[in-house]
Amino acid sequence: MTTAREIMTEGAECIGAEETVLEAAKKMTQMGVGALPICGTDDKLKGMLTDRDIVVKVLGAGKDPAVCKAGELAQGEAVTIGADDDASEIMRTMADHQVRRLPVIDGHRLVGIVAQADVARALPDPQVGDLLQALSVD
Repeated sequence: MTTAREIMTEGAECIGAEETVLEAAKKMTQMGVGALPICGTDDKLKGMLTDRDIVVKVLGAGKDPAVCKAGELAQGEAVTIGADDDASEIMRTMADHQVRRLPVIDGHRLVGIVAQADVARALPDPQVGDLLQALSVD
């Protein structure tokens, strides 16, 4: 069975919890990505910051992205997947938590990100259709 390690995008870069949302937006632009893992000063994953979070929770709420810290947007414990977890676990976790991107953890280290697009490229069409349907439920 296909594992997270086989389909993930390697080399995920974090935004520090103490860095500003503006710095995160600039980093997303430079990297051409729509989400960044938020890491604390202890190098542990604190959550994910998405471009949608920036628009809705910062700009839409009238906050200043040059002042608001990325860590302020981390919500509870980050939803992750183990590097050796199989595709069915990836799909179940995405569907259960209604997320389109999962940080991939090996031990306690962030080693990559599995995005919905990675799953779509790696798995047969019926499985991908099931995942897309599960993520599209309101």
